[in-house]
Amino acid sequence: MKIIIMLIIAYLIGAIPSGVIIGKFFFHTDIRQAGSGNIGTTNTYRVLGPTAGTIVMVMDILKGTIAALQPTLLFHMNNRYTLLSGLAAILGHTFSIYIGFKGGKAVATSAGILLAYNWEFFLIASAIMLLLVYTTSMVSVASMTAFPIVTLIAIFYYQDWLLSLVAFALTLFIFYRHRSNIARIKNGTESLVHFGLGWRRQQRANRK
Repeated sequence: MKIIIMLIIAYLIGAIPSGVIIGKFFFHTDIRQAGSGNIGTTNTYRVLGPTAGTIVMVMDILKGTIAALQPTLLFHMNNRYTLLSGLAAILGHTFSIYIGFKGGKAVATSAGILLAYNWEFFLIASAIMLLLVYTTSMVSVASMTAFPIVTLIAIFYYQDWLLSLVAFALTLFIFYRHRSNIARIKNGTESLVHFGLGWRRQQRANRK
């Protein structure tokens, strides 16, 4: 019974639509009706600016962290339930009950789970992600590259079979959630964030 309650709480925490809340209450904008229509960090950044985007990113990370920590903090369960609870939060984030079972792509929320499970690995994964975003200027490409790298590190460096299994499953899920991005990348229409090497290359090309 405790596990069921834990999963429900985690789902409801993960389902909080940070981007929609920040957009409506502080900018009087529904980001689901602007940009890509996604409720996550990238679309918030694109539509509402870097401050709103950063706030939404932090909120989405904390959703994963809080949801993943509640098994040990509230129910005094084994640490292995951290990842299980985190997966329920990801389900909530991507299929939120509060907004008609729609949601984001779970990148930031996944990072929040890793923060709760292994904060040192979280820092490593965050550095990899930031480097990839700076190099490509495409959050989608960075996400789909970072998750396989993180999975390999979990397998060969940390040798944590449970984390490796969850990371592999999330990698497949991330690719699935980025189906439309993959199509745009193939036809050269994927949006760039306004910084990094990819953005600079595009600006130089446009000036020619």
